[in-house]
Amino acid sequence: MPKSSEPIVHLPILAPREDEVRSLLAAKLPASPDKLLQVGELARASGKTVRAIHHYEELGLLKPDARSKGRFRLYDPTAVARVRWIGKLHDLGMSLAEILKVVETWGTAPSASRAMAELRIIYRGKLEETRAQIAHLTALEKELEASIAYLDTCDSCGEPVTVAPTEDEGEPEAPCGGCQLRERDAEPDLVAGIVA
Repeated sequence: MPKSSEPIVHLPILAPREDEVRSLLAAKLPASPDKLLQVGELARASGKTVRAIHHYEELGLLKPDARSKGRFRLYDPTAVARVRWIGKLHDLGMSLAEILKVVETWGTAPSASRAMAELRIIYRGKLEETRAQIAHLTALEKELEASIAYLDTCDSCGEPVTVAPTEDEGEPEAPCGGCQLRERDAEPDLVAGIVA
């Protein structure tokens, strides 16, 4: 090893300040009982029903932090974020069983970095699915717009459209005999399917 002409400086390990220690300890301890939420408060804060909260608890997705003297479940305020997280994953199309699998994967990962990597893989998959859904819905939106624009020109046609007769009416009106304003092969699928 080459010798350096510069002196080696040893820095002392700095001990955390007392207020930092208290802050770290407070983060690990449950909230004081007067700050804990009852199940109804948690439901209101998260936009879920009390029944849903109980169901999440039964599945192991959520755990109460304490019980009141009357044996009511009490939750740390961070449970609001957990319930919202469950709701968002459910909105992404994940079943509660799949969400439980995510929780189990997170809890059994050998390291924090491995847990993050597993979660990243799941989220990337959901992002791809979401983008595919958006593309599909965008295509349907364009089809609906084209169909409405096509049908808007039918107001000037004057041709009767097939209408199923009611009990009071006689024969149905004759179907549209073919548009003279445009060609049939230009009809959007949402129009072509109904007149076929």
